[in-house]
Amino acid sequence: MGIQSLFHKRTELLVVTVILILFVGGCGQPTVRHTVPATKIIEKKSLPRLGYTIQAGAFANAENGARLTRSLQEKGLSATYFLDGRLYKVRFGNFPAKELARVGAEEIRRQGIIEEFYIVSPEEYPVSQREEKGEAYLREELVRSARSFLGVPYLWGGTSVETGFDCSGLTMTVYQLSGFDLPRTSREQYMAGNPVAPYSPEKGDLVFFAPGGDKVTHVGIYTGNDQFIHAPERGKRIRTDFLSNGYYRRVYIGAKSYL
Repeated sequence: MGIQSLFHKRTELLVVTVILILFVGGCGQPTVRHTVPATKIIEKKSLPRLGYTIQAGAFANAENGARLTRSLQEKGLSATYFLDGRLYKVRFGNFPAKELARVGAEEIRRQGIIEEFYIVSPEEYPVSQREEKGEAYLREELVRSARSFLGVPYLWGGTSVETGFDCSGLTMTVYQLSGFDLPRTSREQYMAGNPVAPYSPEKGDLVFFAPGGDKVTHVGIYTGNDQFIHAPERGKRIRTDFLSNGYYRRVYIGAKSYL
């Protein structure tokens, strides 16, 4: 082996030795260890989005929308109606492809439950316009949807406007109308969201409460200015309350974001 080759070989061995010394415990902690912080890196959660849904009906009064919603629910379909401008419309189903939604709609029409229908594509939901219009737009859409349900009667376990909403049924529907597939129960919704700094929710975030202790049993949607919309309890209607209200402040356990 030539002198130059021997020199390079010894140099390589020296470099490897120095690196090993540093890694094992020479000059403090190795650089590699500093790439991982002491606390765990928590990956931000994201909600699945709705696929293709079916929209039917355009009624001047809520009773007709409620009747169609009930008929669809009796078929085992997830359905709700909402006020779009001055007309009540119904949406139901969640299909991965447009053709599957069309087949489902045709079957429901064959049974005489609906007449005309329209397939709502994922691109039509507000969530699909977030990149173009910004997050503030999407948050305002969530709040606008929530406000459209003010005055609806509360009924535990209800998820249609016809029978009323329980607290999590309301928030689930509001998010669905913006294109999010939010879980059904308040506890599932709490687990699916990303934590928000204490008393710092933004419009559209969900605020959670544990009236009976440490378990989440109530949820509302924050609308800004210390206010949230929720279905308070049986016999009462969906309304707006203040987060700093004495009772709600005592049982408040935090907010979650899904955007």
